[in-house]
Amino acid sequence: MDIFLIVIGLLALVGGGETLVNGAVSLAKSLKLSPMAIGLTIVGFGTSLPELLTSVTAALAGSPGVAIGNVIGSNIANILLILGVAALLSPIAVDRSGFRRDNTVLILATAAAIAILVMGNAGRLAGVALAISLLLYLGYVLRYADGPGPQEEIEELTRPGWKSALFIAGGLAATILGAKALVTGAVAIAAHAGLSEAVIGLTLVAVGTSLPELVTSIIAARKKMSDVALGNIVGSNIFNILGILGVTAIIAPIPVPAEMVVRDSLVLGLATVLMVVNCRTGWKITRTEGAIFLALYMGYIWLLWP
Repeated sequence: MDIFLIVIGLLALVGGGETLVNGAVSLAKSLKLSPMAIGLTIVGFGTSLPELLTSVTAALAGSPGVAIGNVIGSNIANILLILGVAALLSPIAVDRSGFRRDNTVLILATAAAIAILVMGNAGRLAGVALAISLLLYLGYVLRYADGPGPQEEIEELTRPGWKSALFIAGGLAATILGAKALVTGAVAIAAHAGLSEAVIGLTLVAVGTSLPELVTSIIAARKKMSDVALGNIVGSNIFNILGILGVTAIIAPIPVPAEMVVRDSLVLGLATVLMVVNCRTGWKITRTEGAIFLALYMGYIWLLWP
């Protein structure tokens, strides 16, 4: 039954998130919002909604290991697993100007997440600071970003306003129910298997809620759209820390499980630095580097499981 809840929860999160994003993009398009504004706000938040609702649900349910493990584990998986797979499929070229801007924000956000892990608590004050930082970052990008944004994809999603509203409502309902089912099943499995909630959050829940990023990056890599594959990872990691961890901490302050303080701080920091260094070395992530990322992720999973 617990495995069934997890499977149903993951399916509802992915399907609900996709439906919500489609409805929101269509509604925003009918309201004459620019494609860039849609991509950076509605789509960005929408694809991170599974992580957000899962972490909030876990925090309110008294499962801090799942709540913060989901955020930290998703960021580690995004770099080592998802970017590794994408690079293996097709070497990833790095857009210099965009990466110079976003990698600085990612490094600062990651440093803030590590500081929270080391301090042992994500309180409301830290949450407010993270959320404000996200708003400032979005404002800067919206003001200075180049290019019109994903116009072709957005044109295809134009539909009547009432239908867009139904998509939004249905997607939101499915995502909320999916988050509840996923957290319930994951916590139960952790208890039955003698695993900590932090381990479940860092692995099963984190990878599950990162499925939208995984699918997006693989499709982008296969279509030789390397800027989309890399931008998806960098943007998602920034949203996860500043948005998801920030909002979750505001709603329900999160104590950090002791086992995560050293181990996951080091892995998150090293993974982020490794990605930044590889991106700036030749402005490309090669297949060999992708294979190294994957090998490191397998080693991390081995380290987590007893």
